[in-house]
Amino acid sequence: MASNDLERGGKNNRINNSSAYYVETGDKQWTSWLIPMFVVANVAVFIVTMYVNNCSHNNNNSQGACVAKFLGRFSFQPLKENPLFGPSSDTLEKLGALEWTKVVHGHQGWRLITCNWLHAGVIHLLANMLSLVFIGIRLEQQFGFVRVGILYLLSGFGGSILSSLFIQHNISVGASGALFGLLGAMLSELLTNWTIYANKAAALLTLVVIIAINLAVGILPHVDNFAHIGGFLTGFLLGFILLLRPQFGWSERQHLPAHARVKSKHKAYQYVLWLASMVLLIVG
Repeated sequence: MASNDLERGGKNNRINNSSAYYVETGDKQWTSWLIPMFVVANVAVFIVTMYVNNCSHNNNNSQGACVAKFLGRFSFQPLKENPLFGPSSDTLEKLGALEWTKVVHGHQGWRLITCNWLHAGVIHLLANMLSLVFIGIRLEQQFGFVRVGILYLLSGFGGSILSSLFIQHNISVGASGALFGLLGAMLSELLTNWTIYANKAAALLTLVVIIAINLAVGILPHVDNFAHIGGFLTGFLLGFILLLRPQFGWSERQHLPAHARVKSKHKAYQYVLWLASMVLLIVG
């Protein structure tokens, strides 16, 4: 993107292998449909963005000719202006990119939400959508569309909040805050459901490496790492609340003799983490 834009993300390596270390407990496997709908919605918004951008009509050739002119009004801005094969900064700002001045002084708080559905270019969109498929479908299959949907939307909002506090002179777009929220939720899910993982150390190390690699992407120019961190922290806290699992063996209680001692559904530390996360989210 041009030097005055920040795109959230840019890598498609946000995959999770922690499920390989998970001990199955007979939980219901959900059919994933919400995450594919999110992907379709993001692609549709990008198509609309390019239609509104209309490079073939609006480009003044000051930074070169439009790319892929055969696409007509869907052609991309000159690569000098946007190397990600996408629209202009003005188009993104018009359609709801996060911009501190407009949020604070223009009272356009809706930009905290709309920026999560905009992307700076085809490369940006593909990277984020591939990541969303790898991360989100597994989570939705295990926890259902309601909890994953809440995680995705609130994490994106949390990323926008932190980004708007620290990035005050550039615009920012992308779904990476929501994606990092799903990563954060995966980490807190591992921690709060620690007892049901067969190979705890390997699962934790794998997930920490994946998160570290993706956070390192934020060092690259024009990448909004504040959105990453805000989304991650939001998802991390929400994971303790929304992704709680019964401890191992609780689901088999109905097969035990009547006089047998039944385990409690959750361990004490799970309740402590749930309460602490709830307080932090409310205070924050």
